Amino acid sequence: MLQYLWGVDMIVDAHTHLKHEDIFRTEYSPEEIVETMDRVGIDLSVVFAMSITTKRSIEMALEAWRKFPNRLIPFVYALPSYERPVIEELRHAITNIGFKEVKIHAGECTLAEYVIDPVIGLAEELDVPCLIDCAGRRSDIKRIAESFPNAKIIMAHFGRYLCGDEKLIDKFIDLAITHKNIYLDTSGVVLTHKIREAVHKIGSNRIVFGTEGPHKDPDTVSFAAREINKIRNLNLDPEDEENILGGSILEILRI
Repeated sequence: MLQYLWGVDMIVDAHTHLKHEDIFRTEYSPEEIVETMDRVGIDLSVVFAMSITTKRSIEMALEAWRKFPNRLIPFVYALPSYERPVIEELRHAITNIGFKEVKIHAGECTLAEYVIDPVIGLAEELDVPCLIDCAGRRSDIKRIAESFPNAKIIMAHFGRYLCGDEKLIDKFIDLAITHKNIYLDTSGVVLTHKIREAVHKIGSNRIVFGTEGPHKDPDTVSFAAREINKIRNLNLDPEDEENILGGSILEILRI
């Protein structure tokens, strides 16, 4: 099982890819991720792989954690279909290895109840959160949150990656106001004032920091530093900033 030593004022990146879903299926090694962390002051990073089978994603995240057990936190990637359940693979990764969360991406699997509900149900049963990129599909997140009120749902990117539509972001914040089991993830949020608004509306303890990295834009270090500064430049109360940059996700994961 995983064990970490941590304290106050830690920076935890709750959204880091070993393998991206971009057109090139970009991969980053654990060494590249940790080197970037060291250079920008990130203490811990969640890692997972996408665009790959659940079995292989477990292998990649486990290999990364074994190399850096005190710096990386493995998440298991759920890629179910109506023909291929992955429940036992997920259960094994969580209960026997110690993976801390389930990652789901609407770009690679449907969020329809006949496919995704067994995954959410397992996460609820095992009391681990689900990081869901719903690709802007508000109705799906609403249904999941209502169907599984005890499941912790972390909504990636405040609902939609690089979203410039303020009204859509407001709708996702409103979902989090109504459903206390919904949390918001700051990665890929370009309307940064919406993060400040969300702090006032739902509280900083339900907002988590993520980079969606690594990305070479223009390089991994500059990309990660920009994401950290995105939070620091909001001029939040120190406690709120600490919650977002690390405290909230550590509490959610019960590390």
